[in-house]
Amino acid sequence: MDDKTSSYNAQKSKENIEKLRKILKELPSYSKDYFRAKETTTSIRTRVSYAYDLRVFYQFLQNSNPAIKKQELKEFTLYDLNQLTSSNIEEYQEYLKLYQTDNGQQTNSESGIARKISSLRSFMNYFYKKQLLDSNPSMLVDIPKIHDKAIIHLEPDEIAILLDNVESYGTTISGHNRAYYEKTKLRDLALITLLLGTGIRVSECAGLDLNDINFRDNSLRIIRKGDNEEILYFGEEVEKALRNYINGARTMIHALTGHENVLFYSMQKRRMSVAAIEDIVKKYAGKSIPQKRITPHKLRSSFGTTLYQETGDIYLVADVLGHKDVNTTRKQYAAINESRRKIAASVVKLRE
Repeated sequence: MDDKTSSYNAQKSKENIEKLRKILKELPSYSKDYFRAKETTTSIRTRVSYAYDLRVFYQFLQNSNPAIKKQELKEFTLYDLNQLTSSNIEEYQEYLKLYQTDNGQQTNSESGIARKISSLRSFMNYFYKKQLLDSNPSMLVDIPKIHDKAIIHLEPDEIAILLDNVESYGTTISGHNRAYYEKTKLRDLALITLLLGTGIRVSECAGLDLNDINFRDNSLRIIRKGDNEEILYFGEEVEKALRNYINGARTMIHALTGHENVLFYSMQKRRMSVAAIEDIVKKYAGKSIPQKRITPHKLRSSFGTTLYQETGDIYLVADVLGHKDVNTTRKQYAAINESRRKIAASVVKLRE
């Protein structure tokens, strides 16, 4: 991997290291031992998530006991953790459904609660194994069952409507908005076509550089979670959209220093952020398919659903989407196949 290819990921890693260090300053000093031990088995992004989760837990302890309301989070000791019971953990689990922060009320979905309890289990288990805690009461509390949800994705006709809308969006606006659209039209079309045609994650899309695209075999080099490099392939529609953007609008941009090799530019002539890509998808999808809340992840789901329905190969879907566990893919796509359910509805006859 060359320096330019890794620069985006290196920068994101640096930002996450800074985030983790900032959060750890709020947490008890012994927390650093846990996160240091986790370095070899987890990504920095995962550790940042753990740290946020643990901060919520310590805030719960702070709020649940009036006697320590004014105590800073970093003042909590291992002795305090040793006094916890499974009932305290159950109270924490209930607390996670709705709690107050400086930014207002916060809620957690089933998966959010499950993750936070899992983070706490891992944290307490580390100190239990080190014999610094007498027990790990979080292990006595069941992690909430996560119920299956229908995958929100675009049907083939909706995909066509979305892409058509990107191309014709200018006819619905005027003035400054029209001028802005004309400058970004080819970029936006290439970006959305790429997401729909490859199923890559929005973060993977944001990290793309020009030399990650190889038109000789229509391949795409991306950096997956865990900094693993992979090669994916794209079809003619993606090729056409990328070529039109790269050979057209992109050549007109005089990039800022350090951003010369970026694939998708913002209007500030720098690499587009994940949030900016999300906003673009939201803008066009909101106009095209207002009945569905479409995000880049939903475009990824649309690709995965279509690929599975066309091939029936769950292992291929898992590989292309970058799922480490095929059971994750099977649960999301094979178990929820709307076309098969429609067949079931037409086969069963109640009256001849």
